[in-house]
Amino acid sequence: MYRKILVPLDGSVLAEKAIPHAAALAKGTGAQVTLLTVVQLTLGVAGVKLEAMPEYAAERRAALTAEAMTYLQKVRQDLADQGVASKGVLLEGDVASEIINYAEENGFGLIAMATHGRSGIERFVMGSIADKVVQSTVKPVLLIRTRA
Repeated sequence: MYRKILVPLDGSVLAEKAIPHAAALAKGTGAQVTLLTVVQLTLGVAGVKLEAMPEYAAERRAALTAEAMTYLQKVRQDLADQGVASKGVLLEGDVASEIINYAEENGFGLIAMATHGRSGIERFVMGSIADKVVQSTVKPVLLIRTRA
């Protein structure tokens, strides 16, 4: 049923809660798991784009990219140790938009992701990538609710 499963990760332990679920589905169906990390190049709570600070942008971009690639490789190795085929993908841009576009352009059968379970004012202020993905994609989404 699911030949390709997309697992968006942000480097947090909470986001990783989706991995065991995706791995179990992959083992049962023979699907390939793709781990996706999106680097969003903004600074601080005001969301200043790094391009507004060119002297800092290239250095910060390189550091974020290297960190994300190392992280993806570690998670891929953990999956390989469990017998699950995976690949890692690093994109740059708006997180929710990149997840949705990548899933749709690459024929994924399922997006498996964790949600932090925020509610009330915290959800309003912080927003929710998971909500944006669910509301904007036609792909099935498996949400794993987590708590800090």
